[in-house]
Amino acid sequence: MKHVFIFLVALTLLQPVVAQQITCSPADKKAFENKTIEIDGLLENDFGKTIVAIGKTFKGIPYVAKTLEIGETESLVINLQGLDCTTYVENVLAFSMLLRDGKADFDSFTKVLKTIRYKDGKLDGYGSRLHYFTEWIRNNEQKGLLKDITSEVGGIEIKKDINFMGTHRELYPFLKDDKNFEKILETEKELAKESFCYLPQDQIEANEHLMQTGDIIALATSINGLDVTHTGIATREKDGRIHLLHASTGSNEVEVSELPLADYLKKIKKNTGIMVARPL
Repeated sequence: MKHVFIFLVALTLLQPVVAQQITCSPADKKAFENKTIEIDGLLENDFGKTIVAIGKTFKGIPYVAKTLEIGETESLVINLQGLDCTTYVENVLAFSMLLRDGKADFDSFTKVLKTIRYKDGKLDGYGSRLHYFTEWIRNNEQKGLLKDITSEVGGIEIKKDINFMGTHRELYPFLKDDKNFEKILETEKELAKESFCYLPQDQIEANEHLMQTGDIIALATSINGLDVTHTGIATREKDGRIHLLHASTGSNEVEVSELPLADYLKKIKKNTGIMVARPL
């Protein structure tokens, strides 16, 4: 098991100083430093193009599931050597925001990543992580980091019970803790009050001209209790079509989909369409 050390960072956000736990290996700290050097010079006037340029520097990084499920209590996990689909999007967005803001220090990176990953940007246990991607989009929209544009690209509104974690407690080690479980049930109760938009799979090709390089794409599903099964970043490639830049469970690494998004999704079982969010 590789050595992991804990940074205790004092964060001051117009409130008393709070000790914040961050889990990061020496190799990941070095990977962060290397990445800031690698992306220097990739900033473009179009923020979406900046996101994709940075996202492509991760190509070939292995897909690794459950990279955030470390230890017995929730901490801000920094892992740049193995990424799942969500942590890939989060890290690319964080590095893009850092480059845009002219920053390259580790403290700024961890603050941005925490803001993206947790409800209202506050790490307060396992239940504060944005586990469901509909909530991830909605909460990051409230923070002013992105805009849900699904309805603008032809999406339709639906209502669905989002309760997979609550009904499959045994699949999530952290949910053995009753407090964590109760927080997830509270989140699901709030999600039950909301509807969300998705663009049906058979309408994606006709509407992909409305999507832009750098848009965040979330794959909607018909699986009971789940809203989204996968996520990535839209990239308009040389063929003029939108492809998916993502940490792929097929190739087990970060890649650009060989097929355009509309065709790629037809091969994914139980996919119903997509949600689209545009970073601001």
